[in-house]
Amino acid sequence: MTLPSPVTDRRAALKARSRQAILAAADALLRERGDAQFSVDELAARADVARRTVFNHFDSLDDVVLSTCTARLNEVIHEVQTVASTTPVGDGSRSAMFDELALTLRGADLPEAITYLAGALGPLAEGNDPRAVVLAQEAFSRVADHLSGELVRRYPVADALDVQLLVSSLVHGVAVIALHWCTTTDPAAPDARAAWDSLVDRLIDSVRAGYMPER
Repeated sequence: MTLPSPVTDRRAALKARSRQAILAAADALLRERGDAQFSVDELAARADVARRTVFNHFDSLDDVVLSTCTARLNEVIHEVQTVASTTPVGDGSRSAMFDELALTLRGADLPEAITYLAGALGPLAEGNDPRAVVLAQEAFSRVADHLSGELVRRYPVADALDVQLLVSSLVHGVAVIALHWCTTTDPAAPDARAAWDSLVDRLIDSVRAGYMPER
């Protein structure tokens, strides 16, 4: 087996650092401005790389924004997993699994991430760019996959279809209330988090009524 040369390793490390610097710069600009209204030149300057380096790693500025959003979503997924993994294991019933997921949704700090994504993807969504829809779908699909996997790990005898139905119902509902929250609430308002928590409670109550015929 041929091992990579030190020169190859250094080049690979340099490429990885440049890509990470670009993503970190895009993340900083998105957080500062609340949207993706910045140029490639501004991005390159913030990342301390040449303009051409940006295009060595990404097809376009939109590609940078989408990649940055994906990284942020991965952080949220990790946070959701952490909340789920620290929730006490119940008796394995559908009721216990539902209660666990409800605690997870209430504990995850989703409003900040939703605000971040809405600002970043807003211009794409307004232009009917299908990538904005695809990314949003991917985000909630990943969350559902991770939560399903965590439930199956914690409740190995649970029916897999029951788990998938329960998780998909709640996660799809989160996607619906996220859109509603973004379009009806000012994220900077003092009562924004309370409005989000109220929507989560409404979602949980709604799904519970249809999903929980027995205890």
